[in-house]
Amino acid sequence: MNTHQLEIFYHVAKFQSISRAAEALYISQPAVSSQIKKLESAYGVHLIEKNGQGSS
Repeated sequence: MNTHQLEIFYHVAKFQSISRAAEALYISQPAVSSQIKKLESAYGVHLIEKNGQGSS
């Protein structure tokens, strides 16, 4: 894990939205999703639950 990934995860949790986290961090939504997936793979955990309204 690097601090950038941790910051991204913090923003996703704070806003409860991948899209809003991407906006706040001035990066693309796919970049946020990619970093979250890397964290999930590295630690073997599921961090984000889809809520059915697009990004969660």
